[in-house]
Amino acid sequence: MSPGTDTIIQGAIDSRNVPAMFAALPLLRELAGELLAEITQEIEWFSLPGGSTLYKAGQSSDGLYVVVNGGLGMYVARSGGGARLAAQISAGQLIGEAEVISGNRRASTVVALRDTELARLPTALIEHLVAKNPGAMRAIAKILVQRLESEPGDRQQKARPKTFAVIPHGPDVDAEAFGRQLLHCLKGLGRAELVLHSTGGEQTSHWFHRLERANDYVAYVTDFRPSNWSKLCLRQADSLLLLARADSTAHAWPALLAREEQPDKLQRFELVLQRSGAKRTPTRDWMNLYPCRHHHVSSQADVARLARTLTGRAVGLVLSGGGARGFAHIGVMRALREARIPVDGIGATSIGAIIGAGWAAGWDYAEMVQRIRRSFVDTNPTRDYTLPLVSLLSGRKVCRLLRREFGETNIEDLPLPFYCVSTNLTSGQAAVHRQGPVWLWSRASVAIPGVLPPVIADRQVYVDGATISNLPVDIMRELLDGPVIAVDAGADRAFATDLELTEMPPLWGLPTWRQLRRSRINIMQILWRAGMVNSAATTIGQRELADLLLKPPTDSINLLDWKAFERAIEIGYRHASEALEKRDWLERRLAPERSGVHPTGQ
Repeated sequence: MSPGTDTIIQGAIDSRNVPAMFAALPLLRELAGELLAEITQEIEWFSLPGGSTLYKAGQSSDGLYVVVNGGLGMYVARSGGGARLAAQISAGQLIGEAEVISGNRRASTVVALRDTELARLPTALIEHLVAKNPGAMRAIAKILVQRLESEPGDRQQKARPKTFAVIPHGPDVDAEAFGRQLLHCLKGLGRAELVLHSTGGEQTSHWFHRLERANDYVAYVTDFRPSNWSKLCLRQADSLLLLARADSTAHAWPALLAREEQPDKLQRFELVLQRSGAKRTPTRDWMNLYPCRHHHVSSQADVARLARTLTGRAVGLVLSGGGARGFAHIGVMRALREARIPVDGIGATSIGAIIGAGWAAGWDYAEMVQRIRRSFVDTNPTRDYTLPLVSLLSGRKVCRLLRREFGETNIEDLPLPFYCVSTNLTSGQAAVHRQGPVWLWSRASVAIPGVLPPVIADRQVYVDGATISNLPVDIMRELLDGPVIAVDAGADRAFATDLELTEMPPLWGLPTWRQLRRSRINIMQILWRAGMVNSAATTIGQRELADLLLKPPTDSINLLDWKAFERAIEIGYRHASEALEKRDWLERRLAPERSGVHPTGQ
């Protein structure tokens, strides 16, 4: 059996036989020996240090490039500003061919992800090649089609980092021990290697290339100072893990001074805070230094969560609103834990925000049941009437209950990543809360218009998130890369009545009206449902974004029937348990790259 093109190219690279490598490229392999020799003499060779820019979006095209060694990252502009990594180009691959054919300016910015050796085929050389061998154009077109087919519009084809630099905050951080924990978890997801100063400090760029080629993931541990080794690790890494003890004083990482020499490299930052004991520096202080995604780590299970997040296998859970029907989320929580399905991030709206925040705070099933029962069943939060100038309820009871359960904990300090959604009436848009007091923003997320008073902060008016987005799956898609489980407990049918009514009876007729054996409705139900109607169409689209949609059959539960607590939990538990018996969707999304180790066990 003949070796494939990739094998031939890699063999040529390993033996430093550049002509053989070019002869194996789809673009050139059909050329006659004479023409190939002529072209290879005109090729320009050069090295590009990690972090350096090959070309920027908007520049004129000067030719196409072949990666001989190392790797490049292709970055495209985000609609809201900044750039995202759209693709990675590894050894033996082409970049820049689209603009050579079209004559357009560069559509993306390309940066060396690590020290990279390149060959440039100038535009004039390509034109000469096509003139003498029209089949070359067909080869280029085939490469372009293959690249378009793997474009990151598909969620499973997003460019993900494969090399990580663990950067200790100071000498008191045991980065090597953390690196070994991370390596153990990465090996459950693919082939992985840990590189320390002692093993990699004297190696050549070719050694690093072979190491990265042989593994799915490579983790480098830098010095805490800006040494030559730290500089090398920063050049090699796609993602920088800023490791610090949560009880340390927040200040800049000294090793990152070495990164000033490669300012163009658009690396991902990940803040990793090791938690031990009760004393911690507020997460916000760290995030003010580096406004990036953060992770709290206190156990091996937390490191496993970090590994899944870094490699695009994080399991996101999104919980809907729905009043008393939302108690079904507690049953889903029990079913997920019994099935040993990890949850790596939670997003929620309305009642789901309160339950989701408790989950993110680390409450187990028994604690969740006990806390939610005492706040919603033992003490009805909707018996807090006031003069209805702004709302039917004063909101004092709800605020008191939420403060009792969450204290002054901030969202960013929760052990598990969490966000909740409210509606900003001032701007008319959904507001996503990822920082600030848990009690305050969960209170905003349940502020049903007309029932509870809005939350007013920074001159903005916030009400129930279900008004605009009752199932915010799209936000989870932006924050985490991996499968998403969505729980829609709101049900499509809110309530019904057999009354025929166009006007209310006079005051003296109300006692008789209340005695009618018919299903009556009240103002609170009407306001609650009216606040959710606008998001109904949006919810349909959000359901489509989920990998697994759970819709517990809660139609029989009244939106305000807090006494249906146990029944709603049981409905959620049974529905989720049955759905989770078929787990093929999860196995496929979390499958290791090449190893047979199951990644979900904790």
